[in-house]
Amino acid sequence: MVSLILLLIILAVIIIFSVQNAAPVTVSFLKWDFQASLAIVIFLAILSGSVITLILIYSSKLKNYLRKQGK
Repeated sequence: MVSLILLLIILAVIIIFSVQNAAPVTVSFLKWDFQASLAIVIFLAILSGSVITLILIYSSKLKNYLRKQGK
């Protein structure tokens, strides 16, 4: 029940953030230029950082697990 309430609070914060930051921004990367909502750009930046962090954490855990199995 606590996790459901926490999930609803997080969703409410995301919705409020998205509504307040709906202005279009231009993103330039190398030769690509595209326009997107500021909320989407920030969300994608946070998501990509989270994925990279999870990959690094789990690769370290997998490495330690395989090292222990080899002994």
